[in-house]
Amino acid sequence: MYLSLVIPVYNEEESLPLLFDAIHNALDSLQEKWEVVLVDDGSKDQSLKVLEELAEKDTEHIRVVSFRRNFGQTAAMAAGIDHAKGEIIVLLDADLQNDPADIPMMLSKLDEGYDVVSGWRIKRKDTFITRTLPSNMANGLISRVTGVELHDYGCTLKAYRREAITGFRLYGEMHRFIPVFAHSVGAKIIEVPVNHHPRQFGEAKYGLERIVKVILDLFTVKFLLTYSSKPIYLFGGAGIGIISISAALLIFLAIRRIFFNISVFGSPLFQISAMFFILGFQSILMGLIAELQVRTYHESQRKPTYTVRKKINIE
Repeated sequence: MYLSLVIPVYNEEESLPLLFDAIHNALDSLQEKWEVVLVDDGSKDQSLKVLEELAEKDTEHIRVVSFRRNFGQTAAMAAGIDHAKGEIIVLLDADLQNDPADIPMMLSKLDEGYDVVSGWRIKRKDTFITRTLPSNMANGLISRVTGVELHDYGCTLKAYRREAITGFRLYGEMHRFIPVFAHSVGAKIIEVPVNHHPRQFGEAKYGLERIVKVILDLFTVKFLLTYSSKPIYLFGGAGIGIISISAALLIFLAIRRIFFNISVFGSPLFQISAMFFILGFQSILMGLIAELQVRTYHESQRKPTYTVRKKINIE
């Protein structure tokens, strides 16, 4: 299998038939085998029934995975990737706002040697205040924190080589950070303009509340990328910083005692200094415990601390 489209579906019964017409128009000319893996994320409308009918008509291309309940877009994407067989995996929304006609262009970029092709909705057809503006702010924040400069992390339409998105699991709202994880294992990323259409049916599934989830997930991603292999750098660094504050306070109290004859124990700064010293020492111990856990994680699963792009004359 050359290409797998992975499409999460939640309450999109009206969009699905039109989506499949657009997919066939875009991909029927391909000389390679392709499939569409649709994951019904606990839809409350007739989406699953529509998927079953479409799968019955097109057994060659359509695969359906149905969740028992709604687990969220990230879980649906993870399930779709797990069940996909293609060398190339393209993620796509089911609401007709992404255009399948862009897929051949993205595949040509992969042929140029890139591992990830990320869609950029330059002319976005969403409400500016509640959708576009928060998304632009989140994109800037994610780019600055992770160092992976993309204009549109929220665009689902992205193409990946399979090897670029294996080796990590997706949780929470982590699907938007897939390019960041791919970059961490050396993937070559390019961003290309793609079409974006107004929503024809139903309502948007996300609003302003998504910003909080993205920010919290960003903390997790930053920790995993920077400190997952050496957590002592985070906990130990914080511990040394707190102990340094404690030492500075003690020096200040000693100077006051020597030159101004002010009691050390009568000042609340002494209690604060002692508390900071204890907190700093505990932080360093937490770092050491985290180091043990990291080593247990890698060694118990025989998980390497590196990734290999290519092997030559090696079995």
